[in-house]
Amino acid sequence: MYPIVVFFLLLSNWIVFSGKFDAFHLGLGVVSSLFITWISQDFLFHDRSKTWEERMREAGAFLQYIPWLIVEIIKANLHVFKLAMSRTGYEEVAPRIVTIKTYLKTDFAKFVFANSITLTPGTITMLIRGDVFHVHTMSQFLEDDLLEGAIERKVAEVFEPDVLKRKKRKR
Repeated sequence: MYPIVVFFLLLSNWIVFSGKFDAFHLGLGVVSSLFITWISQDFLFHDRSKTWEERMREAGAFLQYIPWLIVEIIKANLHVFKLAMSRTGYEEVAPRIVTIKTYLKTDFAKFVFANSITLTPGTITMLIRGDVFHVHTMSQFLEDDLLEGAIERKVAEVFEPDVLKRKKRKR
């Protein structure tokens, strides 16, 4: 069942993003989708214990996460612009490597967290070892924003709401 779902998800993305509906391009999409399904089906649905309802909740939560992430990316863009274009910004540039211990448990949640950090201008996830992330930041502002944990909380809300509830209870 899962490989079929993965295949149709990939094929529908191919069709939407290619915008080509002739036999050659559709055939290429089918071949590509079959190949990618074959090599990556375990990654896309590694946790097969989740129900269809849980997966749909995750998809809905992720769709709500995307606009929030876009706003964070815009704010970081404005900060990096300030760093590059003003004298005070230039003085504020202080590159550093920050170590973050995450409470996220699943590989996919960690993957989304790492990519969300890297998509945010001025920060790059350099290395992940278990629960420890090493992130390069350009300034104290970006470091403080990262250590505040908003991205991690949002990712946990989408992919690991139970872990987030346990963490809140421990406080």
